[in-house]
Amino acid sequence: METYKVIQSQYLAAIEMLKQVVVKCPAALWNAPGDQDPVWRKAYHALFYVHLYLQDSEQDFSPWQKHHDPETGIPFSPEEVLEYLAFVQNEVRERVPRLDMQAESGFHWLPFNKLELQLYNIRHVQQHAGELFERLGTRANIELDWVGIAPAR
Repeated sequence: METYKVIQSQYLAAIEMLKQVVVKCPAALWNAPGDQDPVWRKAYHALFYVHLYLQDSEQDFSPWQKHHDPETGIPFSPEEVLEYLAFVQNEVRERVPRLDMQAESGFHWLPFNKLELQLYNIRHVQQHAGELFERLGTRANIELDWVGIAPAR
């Protein structure tokens, strides 16, 4: 199997796990008072960096049309996060096959090549999905499923 197909599948699997959190998150937990990083912010953050790091460089990045700075405290709704998630899934499908995996990352703060950048970024999504899985499990007794490979479209 070609490397890009493996990378693409694991991105889409990690994003699908994050999607479960967004879909199943109770309204009371979405922007729970007292949470330093509410569910919406952590989910949006993970998606934002997938979107960013799929670009050739920081200069090539154009934020999502509905982007606003999450630090303002204005939450994204679950519907908005799901809309962005679908946008990012499409970016993965379109951009991953075109990446030169041997090229430099394109981001001066990440001193490795594009292949390692993709693994780094998948790990980043999975870290936040895992944190949110745990949050929903401990606070709302919600069980979520492991996704091993990209789901069929």
